[in-house]
Amino acid sequence: MKLTSGLSLAYCTNVHRGEGWVETFAGLRDHALRVRDRVSPGKTYVLGLRLGDLAAKELAVPATLAAFRAWLDQENCVVAGINGFPFGPFHGQAVKDNVFAPDWCEAPRLEYTNRLFDLLAAFGPPDKVGTVSTLPGSFKGFGRNADELKVMRRNLLACAEHLARLRDRTGTHLRLALEPEPIGHAENTPEALRLFEQLRAEEPAKGLVDAHLGIAYDTCHFALQYEEAHEAIARLNTGGAPVLKFHLSSALKLKPTEVALARLAKMHEPTYLHQTMGRAKDGSIVRFKDIPFAMAAIDQLRALEELRVHFHVPVNADHLSDELSTTNDHLKAALDVIAKAPGACRELEIETYTWEVLPPELRAADVADMIAEEYRWTLAELAKRGVKPL
Repeated sequence: MKLTSGLSLAYCTNVHRGEGWVETFAGLRDHALRVRDRVSPGKTYVLGLRLGDLAAKELAVPATLAAFRAWLDQENCVVAGINGFPFGPFHGQAVKDNVFAPDWCEAPRLEYTNRLFDLLAAFGPPDKVGTVSTLPGSFKGFGRNADELKVMRRNLLACAEHLARLRDRTGTHLRLALEPEPIGHAENTPEALRLFEQLRAEEPAKGLVDAHLGIAYDTCHFALQYEEAHEAIARLNTGGAPVLKFHLSSALKLKPTEVALARLAKMHEPTYLHQTMGRAKDGSIVRFKDIPFAMAAIDQLRALEELRVHFHVPVNADHLSDELSTTNDHLKAALDVIAKAPGACRELEIETYTWEVLPPELRAADVADMIAEEYRWTLAELAKRGVKPL
């Protein structure tokens, strides 16, 4: 939906299954429209579209694309941005660190992302601006060397050149939003700023990075870094890595007591990567690739002040139990910043993609009901800050 201050609010359709276009479109038709009817009936509805590589290739067929554009018009829907982080399967099987593959060191990632931008331009995004969000270059666990990281940066710049050509040809100004994530190549504010400095030093034409690259700020991911939202957002915006889009989400948070750690162990599931980060009394941060790796270091965990876990939980939940709370305080702090100074950011997107693996007590029987509740909570929080639907 469209909001005041030039913002839009959507939810990311990566919560629904869909690798090929037929299944992806079924999710839009069977779920997204029901969410729309609950939260924004009779108004232009903004879709936060997730397209995997297979769906993007199938949608690029001219007849299929024309049919989807007609459907958007018929249903009074627009696409403001595309989630281009997950390249391949994202539900129903182990994803884990494969969500980073292929990374930006590999040509298929560039080809896929350019295709997403071509599609977004063809959809006709509002005001001819929009974003595709993507992984933060690579994953530290892949162990990329200096030469491979140089290829990574070259591919990111090649995407920016594609966007410059697309703007010249269509008049549509689209931007690539890199999304820092724990254990990603650029996982926090200092690393994001460093990457953007390197990209500017290597850009083939001055101004290319500033015109076409920025950051997708996921409030779950940055909370895991123990960064303060107002400080991180300000540093990114003034340091040359502007926030173009916010993913609204919350992580798990707990004190490492015996009871809480036992509860956390039960939260592990085999589909998604649940990076676990803890803060020691001296302020230092320890990182574990996933919950089982953290639980294998139980003595180290007991010495920490707090643990935070990459497990997207509904944004309207401030706790899951007496032992497990959430980082929705970081999300609220980000909303404070957004409301005061929207700046270059136009897109807000609710992203709780873990519906199928949430504990039963957190999972509504109907996914559309859960998403609608997240919308209502988000809209109420924005209204407190003076931002309202148009």
